Amino acid sequence: MTVFTRTAATVMTATAAVLSGGGSALADPGAPVTPGAVQQQVAALYGQAETAGQRYDGAVEQEHALQRDVSLLQQRIAAEQQDVDNLTEGMGALAVAQYRQGGGMDPLMQLVFSADPQRYLEQATTLDEADGALAAALDTVEADQRQLARDRGQAVAQLARLEQVRQVVAGSKAEVQHRISRAQALLATLSAPQRHQLAQDEDSSASLAAQAATALLGPDQGPADSRAAAALAAARSMLGRPYVYGATGPSAFDCSGLMYWSWRRAGVVLPRTSQEQAFAGRRIPLSQARPGDLVIYYGDMHHVGMYAGNGMVIHAPYPGARVRYERATDMPVAEVVRV
Repeated sequence: MTVFTRTAATVMTATAAVLSGGGSALADPGAPVTPGAVQQQVAALYGQAETAGQRYDGAVEQEHALQRDVSLLQQRIAAEQQDVDNLTEGMGALAVAQYRQGGGMDPLMQLVFSADPQRYLEQATTLDEADGALAAALDTVEADQRQLARDRGQAVAQLARLEQVRQVVAGSKAEVQHRISRAQALLATLSAPQRHQLAQDEDSSASLAAQAATALLGPDQGPADSRAAAALAAARSMLGRPYVYGATGPSAFDCSGLMYWSWRRAGVVLPRTSQEQAFAGRRIPLSQARPGDLVIYYGDMHHVGMYAGNGMVIHAPYPGARVRYERATDMPVAEVVRV
């Protein structure tokens, strides 16, 4: 068990209190600094940061989708405006031709004074056709102008929504950075020997987890299918890569980014966030988990790992850590999902 999960129940309680009540997980300023107290507070802060990080991931994904929608809408508006301009120009040409043919005189008087009544009657038939073409063109222009107005209104609404999402992105990113800074400041309160001991404990736990994860699997304990096997192989190839919020690889990952990248290598496009990934497949009990399955953690589902077999998961844990194996039950499991 790692240094940040050795007291999982206490850490979970501290994190839940901060997330639900909005209070601080920090100890009183006058309280003595101990590695155990610091690790609880740091774990709570990382939990808050990861929740904000998943909100950031979702908002960034939504921002990209809105940008694509707005771009396509703007292209459509430009094409519609060109159509309206072309139709309007055509209507002008029709009107000029009609005037030149009819001369602007009352049709009955034109017939009375015409030197060639038969020719005039033939022209009158042409004028009726021109009137019909002009009326049809006018109907088309009016319909296109109404559609253009609707699309422009939609573009304004989409741009306003895009600005709102960008504010969420900025706010979530700032919150992530704030929580990480507080966690790092807490760790800095420990002495150098204390920090070294914590790092040694964590390395030792990670080494034991890796040994268990790579041990021979029993019958019917392997990946559920070839896609799961490919996703697990991809995740394993990223062992040791650093955790970075918002990253989807291959040089760095956040927790859901590792799942997204790994399953993409298997030909499956997962949703971007851990909360969405919790609904990306069939729910199964942890006791039936097979390598490649997604293991979603905490009540708000802000963390995800991939089951690796023998009771272990592979995941991107938190800032400052690297992709590694860990016991599947070192964190509170919310759901297990078979993609």
